[in-house]
Amino acid sequence: MDISTVLGFVVGVGCVIASIFMGGGNLMRFIDGASVFIVIGGTVSALLVAYPMPKLLEGLKTIKYAFSKQEIDPTEVIKKINDLALAARKEGLLALEEIAQNMDDPFLQKGILLIVDGTDAELLRSILETEIAFVENRHKDNQKVWETMADLGPAWGMIGTLIGLIIMLDQLSDPSTLGPKMAVALITTFYGSLIANFVATPIANKLKLNSSDEILHKQVMVEGLLSIQAGENPRVIEEKLKAFLSPGARQTLDTQNNEE
Repeated sequence: MDISTVLGFVVGVGCVIASIFMGGGNLMRFIDGASVFIVIGGTVSALLVAYPMPKLLEGLKTIKYAFSKQEIDPTEVIKKINDLALAARKEGLLALEEIAQNMDDPFLQKGILLIVDGTDAELLRSILETEIAFVENRHKDNQKVWETMADLGPAWGMIGTLIGLIIMLDQLSDPSTLGPKMAVALITTFYGSLIANFVATPIANKLKLNSSDEILHKQVMVEGLLSIQAGENPRVIEEKLKAFLSPGARQTLDTQNNEE
């Protein structure tokens, strides 16, 4: 569970509700079925026009990754590569096949098996980097669904406001209703802004960060596997892979190594 996402939504909802009450407003005045219908329905209909159904559903399903993220410690990845390098140095590359069978990371497992099969270094890099590229493109497509939603939400909010204003102006015979009708008309803009700035854009940004972390870890694995295949010294491999880490993460890894 990504606590920051949950905390962000809880705090955001709390701030909106608190600001309504602090301003002397009535929470029920901010709930309008017609406004919800035009903003949510309009946004969804536009997304259906913009994307094929499978692509749209795949993109929307990625909301779960904004709330739950598989934490991958980069220092653990490097230590795992270092253990593989030590095993290959002591027992040979063929010894890695048995180790690979017990791995839960399919990408790293695939790379090890390719090494054991005697795959050429350039071909190995090409295969793994091609997989990384397609993973990254798939992530970008899913992020784009949420970015498109962020663009469409305010637009449909404005469309709803315009509809409300047209209805209001068409009924000017009763001036006492102008205030309530204007308020209802503006609620749709409020809903559209919430969709864009409180839901779609933050989720798209969280997905980008998660994707960036995953791609970085895969790149560390590629460089580590190629170094193992080349027979480089495990200590040299570790120092090479430290280049991918932040200064804080490097210090953590050094501290762990010293303790061991």
